[in-house]
Amino acid sequence: MLNIEGEVVESIPDFGPPVLRLGFRPFFLAAGVFAIVSMAIWMASYTFSVEIAFAGMPANLWHAHEMLFGYVMAVVAGFLLTAIKNWTGLEVLRGKTLAVLFSLWFAARLLPFTGTLLPVEFIAVIDVAFMFFLAVACLRPVLKVKQYKQIGIVSKLFLLMLCNVVFYLGILGVLAEGVQWGLNSAIYMIIALVLVMMRRVMPMFIQNGVDGEVKLVNRAWVDHSSLILLVCLWISDVFTEYDNFTAIFAVLLTLLHTLRLAGWYTNKVWSKSLVWILVAAYVFIILGFALKALSITSDVSPFLSVYAFTAGGIGLLTIGMMSRVSLGHTGRNVFEPPSIIFWSFAILLAGVIVRVIFPLFTMDLYLYWVGISQLLWMIAFAIFVYVYAPMLLSARVDGRDG
Repeated sequence: MLNIEGEVVESIPDFGPPVLRLGFRPFFLAAGVFAIVSMAIWMASYTFSVEIAFAGMPANLWHAHEMLFGYVMAVVAGFLLTAIKNWTGLEVLRGKTLAVLFSLWFAARLLPFTGTLLPVEFIAVIDVAFMFFLAVACLRPVLKVKQYKQIGIVSKLFLLMLCNVVFYLGILGVLAEGVQWGLNSAIYMIIALVLVMMRRVMPMFIQNGVDGEVKLVNRAWVDHSSLILLVCLWISDVFTEYDNFTAIFAVLLTLLHTLRLAGWYTNKVWSKSLVWILVAAYVFIILGFALKALSITSDVSPFLSVYAFTAGGIGLLTIGMMSRVSLGHTGRNVFEPPSIIFWSFAILLAGVIVRVIFPLFTMDLYLYWVGISQLLWMIAFAIFVYVYAPMLLSARVDGRDG
């Protein structure tokens, strides 16, 4: 259409309030708020021994499940529902249909607090339904335009859904090892998804995000072999007792990903918050593989590799990606993020260091390390929500759709 001065103006469809115009808006906002609330609940339970009743599961399993299938899946949903629209040029979920999908996610987060009022089976159906409809919503446009190269990414949504099913089967006593199989497999599925997406976007973000020209090195054999080895590590670690093989796979993955990151590295990344946070996330994923091997060959706690993967790799990456995507898709300059976001990243990184590195030197103060990291996590995401909530709740600054 034309405006009063004869310029072409994009006609914006009516999808309701701005928060429902694209998937990243409600899910990124919810992920930020849920990161704070869920960690506060876990801090009260673990650090201060407050008794909280969760439907069908102890507090530690609720925490593990909700960080993976609550927080992380909100970020994944927001990212993919936005990215697939760009990849395919087709609408995914917007307006009322987006609100329905978000309502499923939100309900699944609230229902565990109903205690014994609702059966666990009902909660499981709602939670798994969210993941199923998300996966279908992402798959349909990909198949419609025959972008079969994207199916590998979408398939991981269905695999994560199966991990969630296995977890609930464990909670219900149907599958003896279901809880551990579901949670540990979900970590590996998310790491696989993260590594695939990092391979796609991280070199581009580094090249476009730093000052001046840089030459990055990519090796196809590293890409292929690292994915194969990750599958081997997942199977060996989760489903077998072959610890020696698990350690070997973990060491090889440490070396391969160190080689890949070395090919992408430049000192220029440290001047750009939206770039160095991705590098730091990758470092902790690599550290997770190394700690996995050390937990088998030495007395290093196996939980440290878990937190290197989750709080470190996944936590740092998700806050960095949400920050960048939210700027770009609300019409703002991704090369000039709000200066305060540096402190959000730095505080979260400090919390991860306290949680993963400090226990390597002394376990006597472990409860303090956990409590400090929990507090820093909440502060970091409070800054994120403070900065990005107004952007996510309002229309694009350039007047375009999205």
